[in-house]
Amino acid sequence: MMQYLNTLFVTTQNAYLSKDGEAVAVRVEHETKLRVPLLNLGGIVCFGNVSCSPFLMGACAEAGVALTFLTEHGRFLARVQGFTPGNVLLRREQYRRADDSHGAARIAKAFVTAKIANSRVALMRAARDNPQSPGVPALDSAARRMNGILAGMEADHTMDVLRGIEGDAARVYFEVFDTMILAEKDAFYFKGRNRRPPLDNVNCMLSFVYTLLAHDARAACEAVGLDAAVGFLHVDRPGRPSLALDLMEDLRPFLADRLVLSLINRRQVAAKGFKHTASGGVTMDDETRKTVLVAWQKRKQEELVHPFLNEKCAVGLLVHLQARLLARHLRGDMDGYPPFVWK
Repeated sequence: MMQYLNTLFVTTQNAYLSKDGEAVAVRVEHETKLRVPLLNLGGIVCFGNVSCSPFLMGACAEAGVALTFLTEHGRFLARVQGFTPGNVLLRREQYRRADDSHGAARIAKAFVTAKIANSRVALMRAARDNPQSPGVPALDSAARRMNGILAGMEADHTMDVLRGIEGDAARVYFEVFDTMILAEKDAFYFKGRNRRPPLDNVNCMLSFVYTLLAHDARAACEAVGLDAAVGFLHVDRPGRPSLALDLMEDLRPFLADRLVLSLINRRQVAAKGFKHTASGGVTMDDETRKTVLVAWQKRKQEELVHPFLNEKCAVGLLVHLQARLLARHLRGDMDGYPPFVWK
């Protein structure tokens, strides 16, 4: 059980939440593990097999505390909330800001800057962790180019310019992505990003993990009351969770790319686990997909100190915390949106 930004996250399986006076009691095997006054809460998010009493649901509705249920893996299931204008006001502000070119560009700039900074850290860490690798000079050169791109982010830019800068940084990053792959190069190589369908084993894994991250980001939007379809950096498109894609941008190098490289370099996946289809695409077999999913869940259970909140949190909660920080900014509680910056 963890509490951040007035939100209680319950991740302990088989936990039971009940009303205890004017507080929420979290019990596991009939033992009270935590007791939090309702007055101190703005929301409760339950992951997996977590149940709540009807009396607590009613109390939360009356107190304006949103109660959200997600699967253990973070997929959104339902949100229980009483009559409150909070979500309406938040979403209307989200729509206004998305329609305002200056306001949208300011938020998009935060996403792009953090993504570039985190990509640079990924390159520097790869060079530091494998100093004998022949790809170190290329990684160092790409990191220096990232520095130059970051320096140009200090000025205000239009949305089109921001998207162009993001595209340039992505090209620099992916040009040297193959040098970070150190094992089974015959089977795991990277010659450029491709998808729908992915045409090689590495892109297959990247696309799969990006999908997992997008699902988590969409759940985070739903849990906080934001409209996942209306983003700032990504344009609106029917059926596209643009805001979820925005939220995951700065987490790609730290969470998704790092996981894929780790699985390959530690030889936890093998060439035999990938199949080439008649259309030229590549898919994973069930065993390999299971290996990736298990590694993904273990990665999300790791802990770090959030660079802005300065509190310890699980990696899997990062996207939820970022969604809540964005909501706070949109509500006017914070002057700017603080993206996740890997240190």
